[in-house]
Amino acid sequence: MLFDTHTHINSEAFNEDREEVIQRARDAGVTRMLVVGFDRPTITKALEIIDQHDDIYASVGWHPVDAVDMTDDDLAWIESLTHHPKVVALGEMGLDYHWDKSPKTIQKDVFRKQIALAKRLRLPIIIHNREATDDVVQILKEEHAEDVGGIMHCFSADWETAKQCLDMNFYISFGGPVTFKNAQLAKEVAQKVPLERLLIETDCPYLSPHPFRGKRNEPARVKLVAEALAELKQMSYEALAEVTMTNAKTLFGIEK
Repeated sequence: MLFDTHTHINSEAFNEDREEVIQRARDAGVTRMLVVGFDRPTITKALEIIDQHDDIYASVGWHPVDAVDMTDDDLAWIESLTHHPKVVALGEMGLDYHWDKSPKTIQKDVFRKQIALAKRLRLPIIIHNREATDDVVQILKEEHAEDVGGIMHCFSADWETAKQCLDMNFYISFGGPVTFKNAQLAKEVAQKVPLERLLIETDCPYLSPHPFRGKRNEPARVKLVAEALAELKQMSYEALAEVTMTNAKTLFGIEK
């Protein structure tokens, strides 16, 4: 009974065996998945997937790396897609200062536009943050993102940052890196995050957990993340699975 709250099973990395990957996830106890679209091709594929599978939901948004490519028509298209009953969040959105494809000013503008859209639609947002923590937090505060809240996806910052995000109505989500032996900061933060604000994810096909580090990730491996967090929280795997499932369904407004 696991909810992988961030997958890219719409990625071309799964073109050869997507259905097998989905079935392996179910066999591992993953009963809900969120597939994240972040540009026109990945959003289109995400919508195909959710129409074919009752247990998979979608988020739609525009990735900061590609912010320079986003037009007003793209934003309007994203808004139109939110009428789909299984589109339950906007994103991933945010800032990425690791790559230099999109200037920071454009990334910030696209980020703010998507937050504004989410507030208008009353949908939670999924935040991508890479080497841009201070600016991400500042924009979330300035745009009053607490009105909708959402997920700090694959969280890697410190506890002080986590506290600020928790104060803004965000959930903190951990993926494969929390299983790495050298991930001391992630482990320390995970121990402190309140259970009612904790989520799990894979970010597949990226960030595969130990002992599969460096290999293509897939949703079935979210079980390894849950096991690691249960150990850090000194609770049973079953209890950790139940609370993170409840958290995800509450955030996304999923009743069944």
